[in-house]
Amino acid sequence: MAALRVGGALIFLLLPFRAAEPSVESAASAAGPAVPPETRAAAPAQPRRGPAPVTDVAKLCVCDLLVAQCDVNCCCDPDCSAADFSLFTTCSVPIVTGDSRLCSQKAATYSLDVKANPPERISKLIDQVNPSIFCIQSTNYKQALSFSSPEMPTSENFDQLLKQYGSAAFSVEPDSWIVNTETQNPSDANETYRYEYGVPIQTVDAFLRLPSPVVSSWCSDTNPAGFLVNQATKCTRSVSVEKCDNIQAVSMLFYINSSILAVPKSSQMVNITVQSIVVQSLNGTWTLLNGSDVLRLPMILDGLCINIVLGVSYHITYTDGGEIIEAAASFVLGAINEAAPSIQQSFEISFTQVNTKPVPLSGNPGYIVGLPIRAGFRPQGSGIIQSTNKYNQLTILKSTSSQDCLAAQGARTPILFGYNMISGCKLRITAAMKCQPLSESLLDLLKGQSFPEYVASFGNSQAQDVLDWVPITQLQASEQTSCQIPVSLEIEVKWTKYGSLVNPQARIVNVTATITTTPLKQLPSGRERTIPITSSVVFTDVSSPAEPGYKAWPTINVKLPFDFFFPFV
Repeated sequence: MAALRVGGALIFLLLPFRAAEPSVESAASAAGPAVPPETRAAAPAQPRRGPAPVTDVAKLCVCDLLVAQCDVNCCCDPDCSAADFSLFTTCSVPIVTGDSRLCSQKAATYSLDVKANPPERISKLIDQVNPSIFCIQSTNYKQALSFSSPEMPTSENFDQLLKQYGSAAFSVEPDSWIVNTETQNPSDANETYRYEYGVPIQTVDAFLRLPSPVVSSWCSDTNPAGFLVNQATKCTRSVSVEKCDNIQAVSMLFYINSSILAVPKSSQMVNITVQSIVVQSLNGTWTLLNGSDVLRLPMILDGLCINIVLGVSYHITYTDGGEIIEAAASFVLGAINEAAPSIQQSFEISFTQVNTKPVPLSGNPGYIVGLPIRAGFRPQGSGIIQSTNKYNQLTILKSTSSQDCLAAQGARTPILFGYNMISGCKLRITAAMKCQPLSESLLDLLKGQSFPEYVASFGNSQAQDVLDWVPITQLQASEQTSCQIPVSLEIEVKWTKYGSLVNPQARIVNVTATITTTPLKQLPSGRERTIPITSSVVFTDVSSPAEPGYKAWPTINVKLPFDFFFPFV
């Protein structure tokens, strides 16, 4: 039997049978005088054994896809509790094994005991034997399980590399099978020690939790907060007044007691500071506390449970290198009585890059229906500057109850993506009004004091990415007369579905603003007239239909012969 190494594994092959080789002792007696027995006993042969197998099958779980969450029907998921197992209908992966080419290996089996009340999971670790004679005895060469960059020759290591690889054949000796546990894990060699978008924010003990509803409206504390992922959740939590001081999830300490890692897998920690505390009374009024450095824990007072957490808002400050440098939390505390068996909690998290002003997003990346359209200007030779109007967005005239255009000067409302809008007012024209001042006043009324020049094509377009911004095309429809006054502003926003068909993202491709004017007729003295001034927004989907070559079910225009299915009908 001979051993052959393929891809870092030992493969034992059966060779043709031949007569036994003479033993070491008989060969030694034939060559010269015999070696004394006491001398042979003094030098025992050193066993050449490799380390234990590197794969622990009990820790393998191919259906564990969600980070720090229980996957449905995944019986090997370590994040699942006994309560989760009781809701499973079957085990999606009943058996988990390592490499099937091994001669003998451990296998983890999982099943559900539906007769138990409640149903529970049953896991066993068994031995499996490969009946094939061509099998791998053991995979104990850990360096073969990952790719390591080759050592480049230099003037210092050239002689050593020539000695190791300069011969016609070379191999790895068994002595090199010994694994140095102090060296870096090969799987960590490609780790980027910085946070990337969507990566769960790590803490000293686990992840930064952002409770959210999973299956029902009840809160689940296993939802990790993702880096640069703004989230807002609401969920219901069961609370008993008699035991409220022992429930961790309603205490401030539960949300700030674990420090955040500045970068993944580092020893540098960032403490979560308390930014503000708002106390909500039983009738719903809010009171901002002056001192935010006081830790208020739940306690029972006169049949009430006070200082319970009703809301938490995290704010994370990070650098452009993906490092978290600050973390703050704002709390809303309240009180409940015995008549309230549960409370509703709200949680938010937002992110701001250091030395920058926070800019609200309208989607990530595509626009979300109901969020404002972001707008701005582009000075000569610079990037986009966010709009300096009150809302920092594209706005239109806001209707007022008086419907007086001159009184509505400066009243604006943001344009919300996907919402067709129309607003307006009435203008009372007298004989004393001059055309030119009136025209300028109405133009400011319709467009605002500073009408933006660009809009963001995506909801998360950055100001420095100029190509991600769409210029606003301004048109004017009027008659060729001496005096014209604007009476309407029509804004058309064309957008398209961008990306995959599974998760398309809304992207703005064109914005057109059209001003319609009308001639101002001179009125006789003492006479007046009223004209309507309108402003409207319409959204148009200009997504291209799927090409014929990409249809899921192509059409075949072929006529089959009448007896094609004979003798079957």
